[in-house]
Amino acid sequence: MATPVILPRQGQSVESCIIGEWHKKPGDTVKVGDILFTYETDKATFEEEAKLDGTMLAVFFEEGDDVPCLTNVAVIGNPGESFGEFDPRTGANEARAQEAPAEKAEPEAAPAVKAEASASPAASGTGAISPRARLTGERMKIDPSLAASTGPHGRVIERDVIRLAQEGRNTASEASVHTGAPAAQPAASVAAASEFEDVKLTNIRKIIAKSMHQSLSTMAQLTNNTSFDTTNISAFRKQVKAAAEKMDLPKITINDIILFAVSRVLKNHKDLNAHFLDDKIRCFKHVHLGIAVDTPRGLMVPTLFNADTKSLKEISIEAKALAKACQEGNISPDLLTGGTFTISNLGTFGIESFTPVINPPQTGILGVNGITERVRTVNGTITTYPAMGLSLTYDHRAVDGAPASRFLMELKDALENFTTLLIG
Repeated sequence: MATPVILPRQGQSVESCIIGEWHKKPGDTVKVGDILFTYETDKATFEEEAKLDGTMLAVFFEEGDDVPCLTNVAVIGNPGESFGEFDPRTGANEARAQEAPAEKAEPEAAPAVKAEASASPAASGTGAISPRARLTGERMKIDPSLAASTGPHGRVIERDVIRLAQEGRNTASEASVHTGAPAAQPAASVAAASEFEDVKLTNIRKIIAKSMHQSLSTMAQLTNNTSFDTTNISAFRKQVKAAAEKMDLPKITINDIILFAVSRVLKNHKDLNAHFLDDKIRCFKHVHLGIAVDTPRGLMVPTLFNADTKSLKEISIEAKALAKACQEGNISPDLLTGGTFTISNLGTFGIESFTPVINPPQTGILGVNGITERVRTVNGTITTYPAMGLSLTYDHRAVDGAPASRFLMELKDALENFTTLLIG
């Protein structure tokens, strides 16, 4: 029985997703657990697994299509079964779905001339060329019909044209094989194509680019820098590590400690725990911390909701779970929105100072730097101490320099006296 494959809804806030890559094509055998295709929200990439065995009878959308959630995108069943009732594009002029090829009698031998003509890469597909592939061919001076098609239903897509260029094949020389016309010299643009690689932007990368450009072009951003003595939190971490062997305690990191301290201090600075909405500032009653996470797909910022109400242990466990979900690519999009303030930690990379970019419409972001040895005088004696830098970027439209500096001063004091903060 033919069964439709439905594009899932990843979170209540997601209305549509972009088809990434089809791993199964019409005619392919499908087993439960096989990856059928990937799809992207504006925040994350997901894989859709097959829920039943069978044959891929049809796919209704191409790679790169923006498809509403809960729409039929493919059909799995037995060869020869009808699936028209599942096609969401019923009435379209050109059906992109293609039934799995049925077994046919062996065709009669074709004349030698025709057989030679079929050697053209385009003959292995349907001859269809996507608009993007055609434009890429024009830009690179390559005939896209010469590319070996890998798109759905034998369609030539952009990557096929790029691969053709990288292989050093050229329109005129290939065409001469089939037309008998003299071959022209390879175009310079084709020869140069082997010297570089064009990497298509993922949807996540596009969103990051758009958000960061919007942030820097619409806000009056300013960064204040300070540092604090990490002696107290370092001693605290050693105590917790020793106690963890006897008690059910998670591994407490410096980042966990900073998240906890910020969640407490931020409540005293409402203009930094806020969204700037053009004609008003929305101040939040609870602290919803955005945590910048480096992933193979790009920067992601999951939200630790109501951080100000959670213990250090709870913050540590939840922050690690959010980071893991981001890195594995299965984070719910609902957990990638709603932040009121963001923390970006580059300390593990040895960064001593940087200018973090605000995640709009938030009014501030805290950059956490690495630990360095610094010198100071104590009772007339020069001593060294471990110092960690803090870089606060704030939207000057919402927050002035003095209030921003007061936040840093209070945060510095809280971190240098962390055990006292825990008691409070």
